[in-house]
Amino acid sequence: MTITRQDTDATPALQGLEDGRSSVRLRAALAVGTSPDPRFVDKLIERCAVEPEFFVRDMLTWALTRHPVSMTLPALVREVRSECAQARSQALHTLSKIGDRQAWPAITRTLLSDADDEVARSAWRAAVVLVPEGEESALAAVLATQLGRGEREAQLSLSRALIALGEMIVPALRAATAAPEPRVRAHALATQRLLRDPDAGFDFAIEEAKRVVALGGSGQEGP
Repeated sequence: MTITRQDTDATPALQGLEDGRSSVRLRAALAVGTSPDPRFVDKLIERCAVEPEFFVRDMLTWALTRHPVSMTLPALVREVRSECAQARSQALHTLSKIGDRQAWPAITRTLLSDADDEVARSAWRAAVVLVPEGEESALAAVLATQLGRGEREAQLSLSRALIALGEMIVPALRAATAAPEPRVRAHALATQRLLRDPDAGFDFAIEEAKRVVALGGSGQEGP
């Protein structure tokens, strides 16, 4: 087997991605993105699934965006079906950064309601980036089924994703304000408030919504 100069040059970067020091892994991911090479794609995606450091994962994603979409997209679409939650989450995050709508069919209802909050949050963000024109209302209806789930960060992510879709979320939010679960009603009311007044702040909006729900109101009262 003949080892070329190109193969030799690639070896340190590939080894660096698995170094025990996060600073070395970060530099290796930067080097790979600076000098894209098709041979790196599978290794970058493989590393995304196990990399413990957020900043390194973000650099891995950046490195993937530097490679041809024709090579990264099929591999990332396969990865969103992985049994590993981090693999799914990071693949979805990378697809949102690439922004190619060919990936839209991979954003399934199963992913949008994934039991893992990080996967679901990544799916919500990817969905609003990749949704084709004309399908925003259908996406809003699916996202609205997730209102009330999780803790603050998950609820904030969902509100942001819904608001990114604009006024077409109004019917789905209005319906959710009549849901039997108080958490769902409060989250829907808070998201409505933020849609009308982006400067209100999520924490203020959700606390205000909880008070309305606790007092038995729907938030829809008017003259």
